[in-house]
Amino acid sequence: MRKNIWSSFIVLFFLISCQPSSEELFEAGIVALDKQDFETAIGHLNRLVENDTSHAPAWNARGVIFFQTGKWDDAIDSFSRSIDLDESNYKPFFNRGNVYMEKEEYKMALVDYNRANGLDINQVDIYYNRGLALLGLEMYEDALIDFDKALHANPEQPQVLFNKAKAHLGNNDPLTAIATLEELTRIDKRNGAAFYLLGVTEMSALGKKEKGCEYLQTALSLGYTQAKDWIDEFCAE
Repeated sequence: MRKNIWSSFIVLFFLISCQPSSEELFEAGIVALDKQDFETAIGHLNRLVENDTSHAPAWNARGVIFFQTGKWDDAIDSFSRSIDLDESNYKPFFNRGNVYMEKEEYKMALVDYNRANGLDINQVDIYYNRGLALLGLEMYEDALIDFDKALHANPEQPQVLFNKAKAHLGNNDPLTAIATLEELTRIDKRNGAAFYLLGVTEMSALGKKEKGCEYLQTALSLGYTQAKDWIDEFCAE
């Protein structure tokens, strides 16, 4: 009888000792996430939070997986759990803001980006993404401030310049928008969207048909097919 009890104890001890730790499961989940093996990653992280519900980074990582797979509400739930456990980390606020942006809930996104920025003012991506939220809310002057902060860190960012131009247009400043787009096309000569917006702005805001058509033809040659409608209507000989 003693032998059986002792043997059972040994087996139980062996099974317990072979269970991966929370950090081992977290590391395995992150490795799988980096490889975009989302099914394996969520398996490791679900196992982790079942045993350790207070692991804030795991909840944040789960949210990233749900974000990557388009499960917005599940992503928000996971990021919110991470925030509830640790309000000192900017990442889940930033990540949840990104989900709200996908849902076009710009006010909610702005709140989260403000919280993220308050926790780490050195994260350039926060300024750009907050600028996009402000652009969505038609708060153009504030958006321009954030886009400029993002560009201060790296002046040659095509997407930031493109959205900065859109903010200038929203702010009824086509001349500065054109200057920004021209700067963008010097940096990225194959940016069809920038040439398209240049063409449309030259024609509709300044009445410069010839120059506008040149930009639209360039946009079309770069594969930006939306330019064709404008070319057919306004640029045909």
